[in-house]
Amino acid sequence: MKPLQQADTLVALLDRATQLWPQRTSWVFDATGERFTFADVDERSGRFAAALHELGVRPGDRVAVMLRNQPEFPLLWLALAKLGAVLVPVNTNYREFDGAHVLRHSGARFAVAAEEFVALLEKIAPDTAVERVLTPADLRAAEPRPATDVVAEQPVNIQYTSGTTGAPKGCVLPHRYWTTLAISLTTDFPSVGEEDVLLTAQPFHYIDPQWNVALGLAGGATLVVLDRFHPSTFWAKVREHGVTWFYCVGLMPTLLLRQPPHEDDRNHRVRAICASAIPRELHAELEQRWGAPWYEAFGMTETGGDIRVPEADHDVAVGTGCIGRPSRDREVMIADEHGKPLPRGKIGELLIRGIGLMHGYHDDPEATERAFAGGWFHTGDLASMDAEGRVFFVGRTKDMIRRSGENVSADEVERALLLHPAVRLAAVLAVPDELRGEEVKAYIVRDGEVTPKELAEFCAEKLAYFKVPRFWTFADELPLTPSERVAKGELRKVADLRAGAWDRTTGAWL
Repeated sequence: MKPLQQADTLVALLDRATQLWPQRTSWVFDATGERFTFADVDERSGRFAAALHELGVRPGDRVAVMLRNQPEFPLLWLALAKLGAVLVPVNTNYREFDGAHVLRHSGARFAVAAEEFVALLEKIAPDTAVERVLTPADLRAAEPRPATDVVAEQPVNIQYTSGTTGAPKGCVLPHRYWTTLAISLTTDFPSVGEEDVLLTAQPFHYIDPQWNVALGLAGGATLVVLDRFHPSTFWAKVREHGVTWFYCVGLMPTLLLRQPPHEDDRNHRVRAICASAIPRELHAELEQRWGAPWYEAFGMTETGGDIRVPEADHDVAVGTGCIGRPSRDREVMIADEHGKPLPRGKIGELLIRGIGLMHGYHDDPEATERAFAGGWFHTGDLASMDAEGRVFFVGRTKDMIRRSGENVSADEVERALLLHPAVRLAAVLAVPDELRGEEVKAYIVRDGEVTPKELAEFCAEKLAYFKVPRFWTFADELPLTPSERVAKGELRKVADLRAGAWDRTTGAWL
């Protein structure tokens, strides 16, 4: 059995977990009540591997999987890892156009789907390399198949990005990507171990449940899988399953805070919560509400887990926008437009390098070369670093609005808007303007009655005058990425961003 630090493939993590904790509960699927020991996971994934091999799946083959949060998804992932093959997760919200892009671009030979998605994939398949669309019920084998010898740098996923701009790109992720992330969360803070119960509410086609699976294997922890994120029942599930640690992203903290207070809010076993994009103005309130510390973390599909607030920095980081320090496997640089390092305290692009990053974008060498220019991964995020080496998020490079010579951070305006009790979701972007270069526009999903004039006045109390949006659009919902962030690329597809908006300058709807 390999020591944890040498378990550099998913197969090695599973082998080690099966030997150490064969009868310990590995997974609990909340919706169905199904439970799996580590030995069950090894045996069931081995049977899937045997069935896939009988169908002709070989090392390097890509298999598209379109399943909801059900045991077959992670079992198939581990089965493909055992075969040296590659998982291509398909977003369960995809339809004909975007689904065809993933199947066609990935070159998947087979697809495995829930019954509800079979007709869709069979319609798409003739224009792709997919030879057969299967359901999990089609994958039966009498005996588990022993794992093929795999190595750390062997690809195990083509994980398509959220596609906030343009078509989603396929990130080629090796085994080392997952093991580096999982092991760092076991050996460093939050030091996940055998006594922990983890919880994930994200869809399995996104990376979070997948690295939670790897983390459970690395630390011997139990992973509870919810069918999806339900704000009204989330904390009840945390209490029911005795959860000790979880990770959340995007809108989840804000939506949880909007739920009515409950007498059992502090009645839980949670020792720490990690999240990306914690609303800094709400950070202290989140901790006061549930009596547990929240720690910011930064990562990307392309790079894995990169920057985290360590336990020692918690108190000084709350509400500051600090995203932490580089993990032990990462180097970070704040760079100017030429990729040169900037002095501490200066704002520039966040660059990352280290082990366990993606190999590149599948079948897109030009995008890969741009992303890794100069040997560093260019995140497209603006950040700064203080004298102590702590990193502070500022905003996306594409989310900086240049209005009459002033820089406006869309992130800052969005955070201000979310302080209004009638705002459920806000997205801010630039509108081309002949006089000022760019103007500021806000998209709002309301949680109550409010007018754009009232929101503009609220904003004017919180922000400099030039940051207050001129154009306002109300919507019932906004397009979201799998990471629960607004897909602004979709909003920008409108020919005229002014059309139908309320104009603060004229006080009229256009």
